[in-house]
Amino acid sequence: MARIYTLVNQKGGVGKTTTAINLGAYLVLNGKRVLIVDVDPQANATSCLGIDKHDVSNGTYEALLGISPATSSILKNERLQLSLLPSSPALAGAEIELVNESGRETRLKEALVSVSNRFDYILLDCPPSLGLLTVNGLMAAKDGVLIPVQCEYLALEGLGQLTETIQLVRSSLFPDLRVRGVILTMFDGRTNLSSDVVAEVNRHFPEQVFKAIVPRSIRLAEAPSYGLPISVYAPSSVGALAYDALAKELLAGDGL
Repeated sequence: MARIYTLVNQKGGVGKTTTAINLGAYLVLNGKRVLIVDVDPQANATSCLGIDKHDVSNGTYEALLGISPATSSILKNERLQLSLLPSSPALAGAEIELVNESGRETRLKEALVSVSNRFDYILLDCPPSLGLLTVNGLMAAKDGVLIPVQCEYLALEGLGQLTETIQLVRSSLFPDLRVRGVILTMFDGRTNLSSDVVAEVNRHFPEQVFKAIVPRSIRLAEAPSYGLPISVYAPSSVGALAYDALAKELLAGDGL
């Protein structure tokens, strides 16, 4: 069965999608079968892999609503050997459509059962909110939550709110939900602020912060416009080296 990790942070622009795509790409390069699940109506992960979200007729929305199974909606990028359950703008209506449905918090978890034996890793890219889509992502996080945190002061405030939400889901819905690790992103070594944020996050999560730190990088920002992960777009860049190290650290922690 696949290891399932959910990337979550209600603050936008912290590197969730960048991390999902690039971590997934490097897990593939380490011999793993990887599925990215785009749970965000903005469909950034879908676009980052070169798929037009307006052309998606089967994806996460259809899987959540039970319109079509996830098995029939997965797209495979043969060049990257990376699989994707794509998103579309229709997903924005899912929270309203599911609100009165029984088991609404576990729809995504149930949808992934049929595909989990086809992959070694499933990475869920959640929207920058704490609504029903994100709760579905948390409920599906069988092996834990990955929290990208931007190395800026305001990110620390959002981290506290996210921690409270995870605790609420743990206490009321999913007692085994755990934080697998915190990923520090957009680190700028020229500023004291970035270093201060790193120190503060390590103080709050002394055993859970990944050692691999993702730097602020022009190459990382450019890669999505070409529909490519950094491993292909600029494999010798500092961002590529960081995500390569992150993938290896995750694998080592998982005993793989």
